[in-house]
Amino acid sequence: MDDNVGTGPGVITNDGCAVDFYALLPTFGEPEIVHAAIPAEASILELGVGTGRLLRPLAALGHPATGVDDSADMLARSPDLETVLSPIESLRLDRKFDVVLLASTMINSGPPVRQGFLDTVRHHVKDDGMAVFQQNPPRWFETVEDAPAEREEPNGIKRIIRNARWDPPRLHAKVEYQFGDNVWTHAWTSYRIRDEEMPAILAGANLRFGDWLTDDHAWFTAYPA
Repeated sequence: MDDNVGTGPGVITNDGCAVDFYALLPTFGEPEIVHAAIPAEASILELGVGTGRLLRPLAALGHPATGVDDSADMLARSPDLETVLSPIESLRLDRKFDVVLLASTMINSGPPVRQGFLDTVRHHVKDDGMAVFQQNPPRWFETVEDAPAEREEPNGIKRIIRNARWDPPRLHAKVEYQFGDNVWTHAWTSYRIRDEEMPAILAGANLRFGDWLTDDHAWFTAYPA
């Protein structure tokens, strides 16, 4: 997701994410999706862990967990987790993991950044391990412009789509988040990946497509080729 810009109170990371806002976010069933797809007690490396919103519940479910992020302010919100401060693309740890997780739709970044992410996934997954991905579903790109502009989240956060422009294969969006007296904005560009394109994109990082984990094709698995 290129050209990311954020505004609002507190620290804004270099990809436009507001640390205070992400610390407020609950989970929306994501840890359960991942946990159901992977072996019991599988070790997990999450790339782009942020404040630990997904990794913390996975650790509580019995998975040895390590999180990576390039924001020290994000990682400071997860003192209970093992974390590594590093850009994803240049990360090269000296160990492998049963599962590498790339969530938060980061696979929808522009092709050069996406390739760097995928290369890091492949470097860190065991030969008999697996990767789990979250993407923006391909159909979402063509419907977001017509979606309701405002939505109330379960924990009292209001989301307002201020702008959404579909310019295939890119979607340019700006979203405002409100919580109490706080207002944050986040603008980004997301690249659609069609189902038929995914195998070749993964193959470029020596990965092979596995299975869809959700009916909307937002979550899927991949394995070392």
